[in-house]
Amino acid sequence: MIAYVALFRTSARTVLAYRMAFWLGVLGGILPLVALFAIWGAMLGGGRTLGGLDWPQMRAYLLVTFGTGALVAAYGDFRMANRILDGRVALDLVKPVDFQRSRFAEALGGVGMELLSVALVAAGWVLISGPVLVPHGVQAALFAASLISLVPLKFAIMYLTCTLCFYTQNYVGLFWARETISALLSGALVPIALLPAWLQAISALLPFASVVSTPALIYVGAASGTTAVRLIAVQVLWTAVLWFGARLAWRFAIRRLTVHGG
Repeated sequence: MIAYVALFRTSARTVLAYRMAFWLGVLGGILPLVALFAIWGAMLGGGRTLGGLDWPQMRAYLLVTFGTGALVAAYGDFRMANRILDGRVALDLVKPVDFQRSRFAEALGGVGMELLSVALVAAGWVLISGPVLVPHGVQAALFAASLISLVPLKFAIMYLTCTLCFYTQNYVGLFWARETISALLSGALVPIALLPAWLQAISALLPFASVVSTPALIYVGAASGTTAVRLIAVQVLWTAVLWFGARLAWRFAIRRLTVHGG
């Protein structure tokens, strides 16, 4: 446990040491947010609703979407993928720590700074564009539970994607494929209720909706009570499936490790 705490602290300090790179990454997430606000504002003006959401709800939905996209991103997939691609993973394998838990500890180290960046962006956005919906009471507790649940789930998706580097010898294509599929099927680009029925069916079979759509719908009140609890249970189930599925995939993938040099 001491080793994982040390990795947690090291990753947190690394994020703080490379602040410029971190904030440029945050800025990269803000620009699409501005575009989505402009598009949805034009579509939902005049009291119109789409997918069961009106403009005040959509404003909150978009901010939650930005927040979920910013989490588990600062100390994430490219660092792990590079360790696999350049062979440093061989050194990790001889250390007396579990590789998956080590990477999770590093990912958690960046979450604090990511939460701070989300809070600052949300506060700035509220100052510019006006107040947004805020859940209270039980709904706020359900949103917090959903937000906590998405951290290990998002890490498990990232970890499983990086494991494929053993087969592809490159990560860029895998990254963009995952980002594209996730943006479409998670509800980050368009709420899932607005997708065609066949895409909704595919989304229901994959874990991406649990990363974005679930916390966003709970936050705006579109999912409450037993529906919200069921969605959080699905998040937990996906986390368990992907966490242990990734461990199994790692056992097979590590056999393809090739390190040159001497």
